[in-house]
Amino acid sequence: MELNDGNLQTLTEYLQKTLSPDPAVRRPAEKFLESVEGTQNYSILLLTVLEKSQNEVIRVCAAVTFKNYIKRNWRVVEDEPNKISDPDRTAIKANIVNLMLSSPEQIQKQLSDAISIIGREDFPQKWPDLLTEMVTRFQSGDFHIINGILRTAHSLFKRYRHEFKSNELWSEIKLVLDTFAQPLTELFKATIDLCQTHATDINALKVLFSSLTLISKLFYSLNFQDLPEFFEDNMETWMTNFHNLLTLDNKLLQTDDEEEAGLLELLKSQICDNAALYAQKYDEEFQPYLPRFVTAIWNLLVTTGQEVKYDLLVSNAIQFLASVCERPHYKHLFEDQNVLTSICEKVIVPNMEFRSADEEAFEDNSEEYIIRDLEGSDIDTRRRAACDLVRGLCKFFEGPVTGIFSGYVSSMLTEYAKNPGVNWKHKDAAIYLVTSLASKAQTQKHGITQANELVNLSEFFVNHILVDLKSPNVNEFPVLKADAIKYVMTFRSQLPKEQLLETVPLLVAHLQAESIVQHTYAAHALERLFTMRGANNTTLITPTEMAPFTEQLLNNLFKSLAIPGSSENEYIMKAIMRSFSLLQEAIVPYIPTLIGQLTHKLLLVSKNPSKPHFNHYLFESLCLSIRITCKANPDTVNSFEEALFPVFTEILQNDVQEFVPYVFQVMSLLLEIHTSSIPSSYMALFPHLLQPALWERTGNIPPLVRLLQAYLEKGAATIASAAADKIPGLLGVFQKLIASKANDHQGFYLLNSIVEHMPPDSITQYRKQIFILLFQRLQSSKTTKFVKSFLVFINLYCVKYGAIALQEIFDSIQPKMFGMVVEKIIIPEVQKVSGQVEKKICAVGITKILTECPAMMDTEYTKLWSPLLQALIGLFELPEDDSIPDDEHFIDIEDTPGYQTAFSQLAFAGKKEHDPIGDAVSNPKILLAQSLHKLSTACPGRVSITHEKDAEIITKMT
Repeated sequence: MELNDGNLQTLTEYLQKTLSPDPAVRRPAEKFLESVEGTQNYSILLLTVLEKSQNEVIRVCAAVTFKNYIKRNWRVVEDEPNKISDPDRTAIKANIVNLMLSSPEQIQKQLSDAISIIGREDFPQKWPDLLTEMVTRFQSGDFHIINGILRTAHSLFKRYRHEFKSNELWSEIKLVLDTFAQPLTELFKATIDLCQTHATDINALKVLFSSLTLISKLFYSLNFQDLPEFFEDNMETWMTNFHNLLTLDNKLLQTDDEEEAGLLELLKSQICDNAALYAQKYDEEFQPYLPRFVTAIWNLLVTTGQEVKYDLLVSNAIQFLASVCERPHYKHLFEDQNVLTSICEKVIVPNMEFRSADEEAFEDNSEEYIIRDLEGSDIDTRRRAACDLVRGLCKFFEGPVTGIFSGYVSSMLTEYAKNPGVNWKHKDAAIYLVTSLASKAQTQKHGITQANELVNLSEFFVNHILVDLKSPNVNEFPVLKADAIKYVMTFRSQLPKEQLLETVPLLVAHLQAESIVQHTYAAHALERLFTMRGANNTTLITPTEMAPFTEQLLNNLFKSLAIPGSSENEYIMKAIMRSFSLLQEAIVPYIPTLIGQLTHKLLLVSKNPSKPHFNHYLFESLCLSIRITCKANPDTVNSFEEALFPVFTEILQNDVQEFVPYVFQVMSLLLEIHTSSIPSSYMALFPHLLQPALWERTGNIPPLVRLLQAYLEKGAATIASAAADKIPGLLGVFQKLIASKANDHQGFYLLNSIVEHMPPDSITQYRKQIFILLFQRLQSSKTTKFVKSFLVFINLYCVKYGAIALQEIFDSIQPKMFGMVVEKIIIPEVQKVSGQVEKKICAVGITKILTECPAMMDTEYTKLWSPLLQALIGLFELPEDDSIPDDEHFIDIEDTPGYQTAFSQLAFAGKKEHDPIGDAVSNPKILLAQSLHKLSTACPGRVSITHEKDAEIITKMT
């Protein structure tokens, strides 16, 4: 694409169309941009629109499009097309910092993110001058520019908070510290001085406090991995100023907004985080400063109101206390009973209360409430922080803390009993307190795994939880009902089975509650209970025990999807999936009705897929329906195809990218169930599956390969007779896959199926070319993964066509090639083959080479006979060689670049491991012994086993 006005105008028009609410306008525009994004100058044109357009909306749209383009394509993935040319990469890096700094804040944020994405790949090796370019801008004195630099630095360095330690990371952080730490410290001091100079100028203060917050975030990132020498030497400067800022109270910066945190709250929150980091990780160096921070943060906690805008500040302040009280160093600060009582009374109890804001979220923003409360992302909530503080205090003071809180719990429950309608929030706080007290260790899979022995969980369940679950009106006191359900879910590993069984029908009833939070918790609790394991690793709750509630369970689960706000509720869909999995054949009578509902739901969500987890569980539920029903009666597969194919056709025709890999997996499952020849409906689709465009998307490759394998397994003869002209296309797919280090194993899966199932005559003309392609790849890029797959293939070929055919095809490519393969690849590498079936194929193949290939007996290949036998015995007797050469960059099979729809494996569409040899050879060791015996009888005196140990092993085999 040339850099001219015509192309700028075209690009602007298409960007405008991507903002259209009409899918008929929006989708073609998105497709066009996707089709041209690989051309040179595309990214430069986007940046030009962003810089020069007079339309502010188009500028922002260009910025977002550019950032997403960089996110998808900047990383260079081996074997994948590089969509950004080298000149474009150089031009982007040369201009983006200046452009970011001269742009309005909304665009600046997008470009700042783009810089951090580029920096993650290129900094420091391929972008060495980035830091110096940024640091020199600190001298500008323009805080619009300075904040742009700080924002970019923050997005660039925040990954240091979660990266694993490595020499590469250390050297990068050292480089950053050498260049950045001193200027950052000078900027910090200068900004604080400016705050005093402009103490009465609200506009100046807003900009300066934004800078201080960003500087504080950078301090956290740069200090996270280890305490840098520079910051240790300058701790007095940083900690004194942090403490002063923590105690600062500037009336101009206080806001009237009760919801949104102001600049002062955000800064103080980050300083609490920084202090907690030092208290946890560098307690010895931080000790002189700790008492003043404890005092300042305590004062902050007891003087800060209950408004939502203070939530982040309060939770971070409590987290600081929690991190301090867990350290043996600081144990003495909390030993006094009065201190513990004061913390409980003034910090913990007030911050566990269910506020009006929480009630609003529960009713009006249920999705956000559930994410915070159920999924543990409530790290910024007061309740979670208070709960962590309780756990921290219990580490050294479990007895006294339990005693203090037991009194609070009793009085709260007494208050509730006086007037439940008015005082229900007291019971809510009591349940939360008990949960905090009792929880010592927890996992996602099992809930609480270690509990406080001083809290009787079972007794509390009977006296206070069961009564809410049994209440006949499921819509009364929804918060308390949700609390009760969550209690069961949290302590499911601690409560006896009888109590859990008692809750199952009650939870089923709660699926009909109007409250989204309540019926979501009920679905989630059932799903978690159904995954629990009992004796012999079977499910704790059995299908027999579920029999009385099965119909009601299925009815209520599907009905709850019709409740407003829950039409795509992932917890409900996951509970449907888990119920199918637990109940197995008990669901068969209901499938005719349920499959219609699932298919209708699939049709609706395919119009605009927005909930990936919901969609995944929906497809899993479809797979379970098919598996369970067809296991009982394989003929029902036709009914499923009738129900599903119209929706699948629509998904494929509309190219719903998120769903296409799922469709291929379900189709594979259906086709594999067929017992007779391949249906014509599948054959009509076959040519479309070979289209190159489908194979461009990484996420399509595993399910498409599996689908083609199913075609070959069920319809190889039909393909050979009715679609022989498509065989080159099939081999073209193999050729594309085999050229890629990331996908070569998929190419071998396909090739193995072709060799195993296709009639020999149909591929005779292609065989030699297949081997030539494999040798070219071996020469150009030999990896351990490729060699393992290659060994399995040549041995499968040997099993299928015979050892003589294998030797002849090798030697037809190049004289003596067979000997080279045996000597250089089979003998030294076969030990690396892993997997039972793969080892069996290699064992049978090598046995055939040893005993059915005349060239191994009376040519120059004869010298390889004994070493090959030894290699085979090693495959049987020695442990697998899983070593990988040091210099080899071993590609992770699951590594998928960019944002492309990654492949999501459906657990319940799983394919059984296939053994192409099957019962023809049950034990390859016995086959070897028998074959050697047969050979020695046919050629007496010619078979020599040189190693006594080998002879002994072979004798044992017989």
